[in-house]
Order: sequence, then structure tokens, then C-alpha cells
Amino acid sequence: MSWHLGRMTGFDLETTGPDPLTARIVTACIVQCGGGSPVDSATWLSDVDGEEIPDEAAAIHGVTTVRARAEGAPLAQVVAELLAGLGQAIVAGLPIVAMNARYDLTLLDREAERYGLDPLPIGPVIDPYVIDKAVDKCRRGSRKLTALCDHYKVPIGDAHQADADAIAACRVAWRQATRYEQVARMTLPELHHAQVGWAAEQAASLQEYFRRKDPTAVVEGAWPLIPRQQGGDA
Repeated sequence: MSWHLGRMTGFDLETTGPDPLTARIVTACIVQCGGGSPVDSATWLSDVDGEEIPDEAAAIHGVTTVRARAEGAPLAQVVAELLAGLGQAIVAGLPIVAMNARYDLTLLDREAERYGLDPLPIGPVIDPYVIDKAVDKCRRGSRKLTALCDHYKVPIGDAHQADADAIAACRVAWRQATRYEQVARMTLPELHHAQVGWAAEQAASLQEYFRRKDPTAVVEGAWPLIPRQQGGDA
């Protein structure tokens, strides 16, 4: 049976900023879907460990500093529960589906490091962003989740709400497998390995483009997360 016919675990974060090495988790979702069973999701709101949520971030996901501090659970607790939930899925053999996984998984890894928690176990990851750029290299326009949902005819709820985005990412991955036989026929380990190579190629190509104007430009190619020893946080 192809992987896309089985159960998948979607994961998404909404955060304080664009840098996964320094941003903090504001909201999170883990959702299990597919495989002929009902959707099962869990969501979190953190207190951001007392930090401020910039106005530009709050404008995207709708959570202000005041709300996070009043309603959020301790961030250390949120991180521990996310690691436990994703870890259980990985042990069960389910793939983790994350749009632009390098960002979300790196950010979670750095949060784990801050609190002295063990990193996630190694398991297969499916990244609709990396897959889309690999199977449809020449298509112009945005590759953001809302654009992919439109391209693959996937309904999306409130964009930039962690639960809606996590479910949408799983649906996009399913659509990609139904549209591209080369993706569907891979095993999960094969697909994971392929994405490691695709992500590296995509980063190298983008870096070459940026270096036309800035010879020192560097685009991270590690996937599905940036190793700690390369992030300056270790």
C-alpha cells in the first residue's frame, strides 16, 4: 500500500518570528488524518516563556502577547508535549507532514535544547513545499501553503491557524501523491531520502541566484532540520 493511503501526522507551528534558531512557539497543532479513520487533532497555546510577540507576528496568527500570557500554558510544558506527541507518531511508523519542515522542526529542536529535552527520534518526514518544487520546477508564482492549496485544489480553513495549516499540509501531500506517480510509489524511507537531496539542490540553486547580487549569500540546505552544531546554538 502506498504511504499516502495510510495515516499521516500533520505538524504546524505559529511563532514569534521568521528565524527558527531564535523564534519561540506561540501556537502548535499535531493532527492525525487519513488511513480511513477520523481526523484527530490537538492544539496548544503557549505563554511564550514571558517573551514579547512582535506586532507583525500577531498580525499573521492573531495571538497577542497579552493573550499568550493570560491563556497560554508554560512553553516548556508545550514543548515537552509536542515532543511526546510527535515521538509517539514516529515510533508508530507514521510520517510527520510539515510544510517547510526545515523551519518548524528546527524551531522545535531549538526549543527542546533550551529546556534540556531530548530531540525527536529520527523518522520519515514529508514536506509538501520541497516535493512541489521538485516535481514542478518550472511553475511560477508563490509556493506558500495557501498557494499550494489552490494549485492542488485543497480546501483550507483559517490560514495561519496551526490546526488548519497542519490538516491542509496533509491534504496537499495526499494530492501530490495522487498526481505524481513517482512520489506515490516511493516507500517512506525512499521519499524522505529523496527530499534530503531535493532540498539541498533547491537551496544550492537559490543560493546561486542570490549570489548574483551578494557574493556572500548563504542558503541553508540541511533538511528536515538544521543540525544544532551548524546553528550556533549548541
